[in-house]
Amino acid sequence: MFANKSLSEWEKKGFKVSGSVCDVTSRPERETLMQTVSSLFNGKLDIFVNNVGGVRPKPTTEYDADDFDFHIATNLEPAFHFCQLSHPLLKASGYGSIVFISSVAGVVSLECGSIYSLTKGALNQLARNLACEWAKDGIRANAVAPSAIKTPLSQQYLDDVSFKEEFFGRTPLGRAGEPNEVASLVVFLCLPAASYITGQTICVDGGLTVNGFSYQPHA
Repeated sequence: MFANKSLSEWEKKGFKVSGSVCDVTSRPERETLMQTVSSLFNGKLDIFVNNVGGVRPKPTTEYDADDFDFHIATNLEPAFHFCQLSHPLLKASGYGSIVFISSVAGVVSLECGSIYSLTKGALNQLARNLACEWAKDGIRANAVAPSAIKTPLSQQYLDDVSFKEEFFGRTPLGRAGEPNEVASLVVFLCLPAASYITGQTICVDGGLTVNGFSYQPHA
């Protein structure tokens, strides 16, 4: 339903768009989706954005095997496999750009959610590896690492007063990010203007990941 709404909005703006639904945790469905993409774009693909993720925030000692499998099957394995599948299409375009939607949790330590963090850290490393390995094929790879953004996935935390006080107290800009503030960076990384940027993890976090210890001495 959400996909159809988005497609309708783009069509009203005069764009020619198409959409497909895929369970990214299913290997056969991933393969079918990329076959569809190849057919639609004559075997070429300019941009591939990996933007799928889920989280079960728990202390490390409370995670079980199902929690581990969930995070790997949702956050990491699909991104890796999609890159394998998209490689020939991106190479054929002559100007391929991969963008992983990572998280600040893959850059700095957060209080809980260690499995989520390790999958996001893995995406950052995958961007670095592919940037070097596939540069000869004209493919760039980067990761965008958002902090707390105003999305349905983050809303439960943004509604928590204690979370906001603690988290935004550590964020120099003191607020949550807007979805368009992340999307704008993703778009830029896919444009010719970013043609010399590859292998980077760029945080969109209001300064959270660079904020050190602050102490105001009493007079």
